[in-house]
Amino acid sequence: MGLAELHREDPELAGLLDAEVRDQDTTLAMIASASIAAPSVLAAGGSALSNVTAEGYPGARYHPGAANFDAVERLAVQRARALFKAEYANVQPHSCSSANLAVLAALVPPGGTLLGLGLDDGGHLTHGSPASVTGRHYRAVHYGLGADGRIDHGQVAELAAEHRPTVLIAGASAYPRTLDFARFREIADSVGAYLLADISHIAGLVAAGEHPSPVDHAHITTTSTYKQLGGPRGGLILSGRDHRAPGPDGRTPLDRLMQRAVFPQNQGTPAPAAIAAKARAFALAAEPRFARTARLTVSGARALAAELARLGHRVLTGGTDNHMVLVDLRDSGLTGVIAERVLEECGILVNRNRVPGDTRPPLVTSGIRLGCNILAQRGMGPEHMRECAELTHTVLTAATPLGETEYRIDPHERTRLRERVRALCARHPLPHSTARAEAHGVLRTGATL
Repeated sequence: MGLAELHREDPELAGLLDAEVRDQDTTLAMIASASIAAPSVLAAGGSALSNVTAEGYPGARYHPGAANFDAVERLAVQRARALFKAEYANVQPHSCSSANLAVLAALVPPGGTLLGLGLDDGGHLTHGSPASVTGRHYRAVHYGLGADGRIDHGQVAELAAEHRPTVLIAGASAYPRTLDFARFREIADSVGAYLLADISHIAGLVAAGEHPSPVDHAHITTTSTYKQLGGPRGGLILSGRDHRAPGPDGRTPLDRLMQRAVFPQNQGTPAPAAIAAKARAFALAAEPRFARTARLTVSGARALAAELARLGHRVLTGGTDNHMVLVDLRDSGLTGVIAERVLEECGILVNRNRVPGDTRPPLVTSGIRLGCNILAQRGMGPEHMRECAELTHTVLTAATPLGETEYRIDPHERTRLRERVRALCARHPLPHSTARAEAHGVLRTGATL
């Protein structure tokens, strides 16, 4: 009823939503920070639970009428704990960024010290970047990469000993290798720091056992729920064996501290429908199909990295252990923004990304980041990566740079490549593509309901 009403009363908006569904179906998305949510997740996220206002936690709300939401949130917490083998879960954060802000606000006093991976070396804004509130409210120190492009744990230990951070952050947004959470915990313990593991980009691999879990190594673990978990926009805070460890005051246990940190310290009303969608996504992530997709993600990324290297591209660290492939374009004459734009014109989505030692600004960059999450959801594995790499390579070599942001590509070649991408997507459709289209009122013919 709602979809029919939308198409009838607001065809302009409905048309844009329909166009997005068609674009997703016909675009080769290799965005490392994205996955496709199942129709049931989308349905939960668009449910009538959005009409509920209920600050607080189950059984202790500040508004009436939350009985059903209480049950939904308890279910989401239960499923999150089971999926990640955690002792504590908070499902209310609106994003991993807001989860990180809540954790840091609870553990680090204003002006206190945190130690995280530098942004240009693959860290995240909320790990102390000057562009983030975390780099303004706290004294942020950053560790980096060794000559091999991998985290230099010796440097991490030296900086920790020198600066005595309150929180050590283990996590990255552009790092293609396995994170050694046990080593990070050793370093944190050596200086009496709390260890925060941010697994936003690898949460699906962690849940599926394709990457070591930090939950019992870190004091606190945070993640988003959409980048690899096929969930809604949102965040999650977890804790394992240390959930009852004392906070900075020496008395309040970490799990209680995290509850307060999210509400009322950093957030007001939670998003009830988003929490319902998280509950559904956690259930799907516990199924064997999700684990099979995670295995395809890792094996596909390794094959993609190898193919791109074979075609002459400089793949950082020489490969990958997870879903992510980083390419340094400086030898090609292209910038990251040119590569991103010309690939998008041809129906391939990657994102510009700074690389170690990059002298170009963040809006330009000298590299690109590719990911295999959505390729794996299409059922594409190592045997399909030669075609994906060849298409990417052909597009990049077809572009003639005219500066740092401008380029030229022959329009006939662009059209030919776009059709090749459409054909590849048609051979490997997104899961539940028909159900997704129907959920948005789009018929297989492209007409709207």
